[in-house]
Amino acid sequence: MRGRDVYGTRRPAGARGRGGRGWRPARAVTAVLAVTVCAVLAAGCGIRSTSVPVDAGAAPSRVPCRASGTDVGNHPAGSLTVQVYLLCASRLLAVERVVEMDESESDRLGVARSILAQVQQRPSADERREGFSTRVPEGLTVTEGLRDDPEGTLRLSEYPDDLPAGALAQLVCSFAESDGSGDPVLLGGPGEYRARSYACTPETRARPADGVGSGVAATP
Repeated sequence: MRGRDVYGTRRPAGARGRGGRGWRPARAVTAVLAVTVCAVLAAGCGIRSTSVPVDAGAAPSRVPCRASGTDVGNHPAGSLTVQVYLLCASRLLAVERVVEMDESESDRLGVARSILAQVQQRPSADERREGFSTRVPEGLTVTEGLRDDPEGTLRLSEYPDDLPAGALAQLVCSFAESDGSGDPVLLGGPGEYRARSYACTPETRARPADGVGSGVAATP
């Protein structure tokens, strides 16, 4: 004779005692355990994370790029305070330098050589801690322009366009600021290479690695 269990459901013939009432809860517990195991596996291994990018904003910079000012009260006689450009956080920033003039040379060439020496030397310990560096090669020299060059031309011992982009940007901006005008700089290399005009633009200072745009070849 078929009986009914406590839920009012007809119990199959042959089902015995509590066994007939317990099969439904047991299956439910098994299903819950299976879902839990799948969730653990998905979190731990076997399921790749989504590839949808999450925009968390720009990462905060850890490089302050602050240069200490020059003590104007301790200048030696015949010295001049100039601004030279160093690299910091992939951009150009000006720092103050005290340079000594060579009285045996013209003012422009003397300042240019002093500026070159400043950007060639390793930044001070304080500047390195702030993140400053230089790309200008140590062996580079600068001389006056050739006889047929336009007035104000400077000649480098290497072709300007052969220098690292950051180094050329440093030189152009440092030379351009040496007289306070910010005008383009006429630079040439060795031999008969014609000098060209290079400008220190906001784009140059912001992205020196992109190179310095040069204008047409300078003519006398």
